[in-house]
Amino acid sequence: MADSMTGYGREISEQEGTRVVVEVRSVNHRFLDVHTHLPSSLLFMEDSIRKLVKEAVQRGRVDVYITMDSGGFHTNVEVDWSAAEQYIKAMEDLKSRFHLTGDITIDMVSKLENVFVTKETEDVPGSFQEELQASVKQALNQLTDMRKREGRQLTKDLHSRIMAVGHWLKMMDQRRPDVINEYKARIRARIEEYAAQTLTQDEPRILQEVALMAEKGDVTEEFTRMHSHLQQFEEALTQPGSVGRRLDFILQEMHREVNTMGSKSNDALLMEYVLNMKSELEKMKEQVQNVE
Repeated sequence: MADSMTGYGREISEQEGTRVVVEVRSVNHRFLDVHTHLPSSLLFMEDSIRKLVKEAVQRGRVDVYITMDSGGFHTNVEVDWSAAEQYIKAMEDLKSRFHLTGDITIDMVSKLENVFVTKETEDVPGSFQEELQASVKQALNQLTDMRKREGRQLTKDLHSRIMAVGHWLKMMDQRRPDVINEYKARIRARIEEYAAQTLTQDEPRILQEVALMAEKGDVTEEFTRMHSHLQQFEEALTQPGSVGRRLDFILQEMHREVNTMGSKSNDALLMEYVLNMKSELEKMKEQVQNVE
């Protein structure tokens, strides 16, 4: 059954004293397009995370967000000694120049800007990497589960619309003999009107006109191809894996056949059936854009 390209997954874990949040979002895209949004200390894991995504998803734009709380292994607090020395020297110069009293305390220095610097360490424990990959897999599992649920709804909708297209195609097929007979009757009536009498001897002429009209309006080939496309579309819906581009191609072919039928139809009821099929195909096209 076809999968949707829309999904979301979120996994929260506590690792090495650090709260880690993994979020994965996916939307429709022509190909597989993976984007990672990682803290600088985890950039070295980008390739392994991309690999996990490619194992789970075949098509769509996928964004992976990983955030970590402050603290734990990934941050170190250091003193900017150069800045601290310059601050203290400036404060002593200020006291000396203006004959100020009082001591320079740690409380005063700690409140100065840029004295303490937080830096991320590059030393990421191996256990953290394994646990993070497990969290990414869990988030991807949630994503794919959601894509499958959405896919079931898409498949159900597309199947109902394929049935509708088949119904209008059948109605067209049933209507075609009546169209030929009605055209034949109109030609006969027109000849009789102008000749003011029933011209049975002009029967060959009438049949010739009807045959010409029938040839111009013959959609037998289009009907045959449409039935084949409908069957191929149904079969593709039941196949595993990425089928969205195949469905889109089949839809384009169906659009082409229906347009040809419309151009060959000179009957109001046939045109109504053609418009109904076009409407269903347009709605299917919108849905197929989100099929993996």
